[in-house]
Amino acid sequence: MVNVIVLFPKQEVARSIRNLLVRSGFEVTAVCATGAQVVQRMEGVEEGLVVCGYKCSDMIYSELREYLSEEVKMLLIASRQYLDDCVYPNVIGLSMPLKGYELVEKTREIVTEISEKQRRRKQRPKQRTREEVRLLEEVKELLMQNNQITESEAHAYIQQRSMNSGVGLIEMAKMIKESLTYQN
Repeated sequence: MVNVIVLFPKQEVARSIRNLLVRSGFEVTAVCATGAQVVQRMEGVEEGLVVCGYKCSDMIYSELREYLSEEVKMLLIASRQYLDDCVYPNVIGLSMPLKGYELVEKTREIVTEISEKQRRRKQRPKQRTREEVRLLEEVKELLMQNNQITESEAHAYIQQRSMNSGVGLIEMAKMIKESLTYQN
């Protein structure tokens, strides 16, 4: 899920933008009136989208941009004059007057990009620690000695047991090590 936050000083404007986005299928996490509220909501969040105007009651968009993670994108809705001055990375501009379908399409484009990035990151295999690698090697050695098999067969054995039981590879290696050391 992508965190989408709407920030406008006028609550009725913020609510109407939120309602448009929600009707279009987006999940809006929060509606804020100040930049400080956005910073608080986005604390600890790596990625997301902030839909905002040029200025809110406590800061302008560029100040807010500096408080947010680099992975948080900002959809700036402002007049052409302000958008021409915008040189920040991860700030995408939409000029006023704004048409609803433009906002929805641009939001969909940004949310899709963020979702794809999240999906790719999840698919990347997790790096094992030295201890985990050492444990795997040790268990493979034990299996090779006890069962007279090759390293690749030992690894395949651990993997197969892991998949059959629905337990992670490292957890299975620990269980195999315990059972082998208990038998000896």
